[in-house]
Amino acid sequence: MRYLALDVGSKRIGVAVSDELGLTAQPVLTLDRRRNTREDLRSLARLARRFGVVGIVVGNPLHLSGEASPRADKTQAFAAALGELTGLPIHLWDERLTTREAHQILYEAGHARQEHRRVIDQVAATLILQSFLERNTGIMDQGSGIEDGMRPEGDSKDENGE
Repeated sequence: MRYLALDVGSKRIGVAVSDELGLTAQPVLTLDRRRNTREDLRSLARLARRFGVVGIVVGNPLHLSGEASPRADKTQAFAAALGELTGLPIHLWDERLTTREAHQILYEAGHARQEHRRVIDQVAATLILQSFLERNTGIMDQGSGIEDGMRPEGDSKDENGE
């Protein structure tokens, strides 16, 4: 179950893809936006086919309050057009603070702030996708315990360890 994720901006679109098991997200590329939105949509549809994805996760730029921003309306229209073109399900996903987190990750990895522009959008798309995968596949953050009280597969011991 492979997914494609997008961080859609007015100048660039960051693209990430999950592994075939739908467990981890990896950056793919940053697409420079063209004047014709249809060209962007066709490029993304080709990527979706190339990776054989089952769905597309699109970062939804909400205000910190959770309300839709003017950019969110444009992103949602873009996502709907992409879904129509590809026939794939589109998942809008809260992207609040992902760009800030992406800058922090790049800074901690030793990248100069001037170098961030080349990769920031694909790192943000990777963060969006990883968040989506963790929520939808039951993967948990370190130390967060077993989600929904379920035991990992293969672990059939009862509470006494038997």
